[in-house]
Amino acid sequence: MSKATHHAVSIAPCHNKASLSRGQKAFNSLIMQIEKRRTRLRAWEHVTPDFQQRYVDVLLPLERQSTDLQVKLVYRLDDVWNQGLTKTERRTVSTLISNLAGDLVDARNDAQLKVIYNRHSKSDYDSEAAAELEDMKDVLEAMLGVELGEDLDMSSPEDMLRRAQVRMEEQQAQYEAADQARQARNATRKKTAKQQAAQARQRAEQAELSQSIREVYRKLASALHPDREPNPHEHERKTALMQRANHAYGRNDLLKLLELQLELEHIDQSAINELSEDRLKRYNKILKEQLGELDQEILHVEASFRHAYGIPPFIDIAPATVLHNLANDIAGLQQHIRDLETDLLVSEDLKQFKGWLKQLKYRQAAGPFDEFPF
Repeated sequence: MSKATHHAVSIAPCHNKASLSRGQKAFNSLIMQIEKRRTRLRAWEHVTPDFQQRYVDVLLPLERQSTDLQVKLVYRLDDVWNQGLTKTERRTVSTLISNLAGDLVDARNDAQLKVIYNRHSKSDYDSEAAAELEDMKDVLEAMLGVELGEDLDMSSPEDMLRRAQVRMEEQQAQYEAADQARQARNATRKKTAKQQAAQARQRAEQAELSQSIREVYRKLASALHPDREPNPHEHERKTALMQRANHAYGRNDLLKLLELQLELEHIDQSAINELSEDRLKRYNKILKEQLGELDQEILHVEASFRHAYGIPPFIDIAPATVLHNLANDIAGLQQHIRDLETDLLVSEDLKQFKGWLKQLKYRQAAGPFDEFPF
């Protein structure tokens, strides 16, 4: 942990002034919000490698083991289906096989699984898949407002999604080109005095913001310049600090620059407390922009995390809970595997298997059967 984390920037009430001004309160609030975002990003950096290792080393092998056992069970149930079961029992077993095999066909690309599914579902897997893809195509075209074309490979969901992405990018490029053309036309038109004044104010304000950050950076750079330091140890320390200052300046990170000033004792708490309202106004605008950039960075990090591990958007994720949730998923898979192994043993004994089907019938009577119960 760097020393900078021990030099938090904030404005404290002065002895001769009991409360903070509106600008001072806004400054402190923005600092606190920025630090919360930084903490969240640091937490994601810390937890993601541990999560990835557990996901790859533990969860994925368990998922493969579970799929292997489910495939084995489908074949076993298909064998039992022909061995002395009543019509009711055979219907129950067919329902079980259909629900399980339908999810496994794509996972294993097993032609025999498809045959088993077709036999017990009284349907055709390929026809169902084609209908689902056609529905998917209609939904994508309606949602995105694009035509995916008639030459689309209707056997591949991946190809459909890639085509949708290409069409969206083409549409976005057209919008951007039209917008640029509109801006170019507007630029050639003579602006009113009011418009010119507004543009001048905007340029002046942006120049003031840039100058505010530049002033802080220049003071740091002047004190830290490593080439002016003959002591080897101090040269190394100042080089590292200068790199931090350069990085912060490149990112317009005003807060980091102020923290460095406090760390190096170039300013003290009284200097922070006595910032003028005009300077606070500029600082607060910079900090708001910085806060927005951090929010966008968090959105990108969390969206990438969801995509990498197949987490749906409706499930909340946080760096403090993802490892716990992963542990629960692993424990659930381990229990599921034990259940599958037990069910495979039960299916080897026809009498036990019939008893299990009888128990299942009572469970179905209590409510509709939606999922494979093993």
